[in-house]
Amino acid sequence: MPFGQEPPQLLKKHLFYQGRRFSFEVNSLRLPNKSEGEWECIRHPGGALAVPVTPEGKLVLVRQYRFTVQGRLLEFPAGTIEPHEEPLETIKREIEEETGYTANSWQSLGKFPIAPGYSDEYIYSFLAKDLEKLEIPPQQDEDEDIEVVLMTIQELEQAILSGEPIDAKSICSLVLARPFLT
Repeated sequence: MPFGQEPPQLLKKHLFYQGRRFSFEVNSLRLPNKSEGEWECIRHPGGALAVPVTPEGKLVLVRQYRFTVQGRLLEFPAGTIEPHEEPLETIKREIEEETGYTANSWQSLGKFPIAPGYSDEYIYSFLAKDLEKLEIPPQQDEDEDIEVVLMTIQELEQAILSGEPIDAKSICSLVLARPFLT
């Protein structure tokens, strides 16, 4: 820990909700400057995301209905990391389930916090290349409404700049992948 940066002291933790994917808690803390307050936090196991690229250079995205924003978002395939699962295992499963593709080449692009103001969730981002279409497309989960979309890098960048609804983890991952895309 850097000099002069002691962590806050946890005074009290209150778990309000424990769901199957995340929990919500409120923590009473005393900061190093001795001020006290309450901070809300969503605890999340993290997620994994792929920037899939076809042999023709097209990006594979999904347009998916998201209840929280009451609409469809354009996103790279992603999923929540299951207990005792590595992020790469997660995204290999998710890319097949969501897009019907499998990748033979994987490269880590790093990890980043998705919303550190209220959640501890990190996204592990990967570049997926040398894609192959599965012969038998997988069945979508009952709670998913997904459309697979192929776009060039330029088409995706234009969609971002024009204000099309695209989630932040996909925009961030595109930035991380861009140096490896031609």
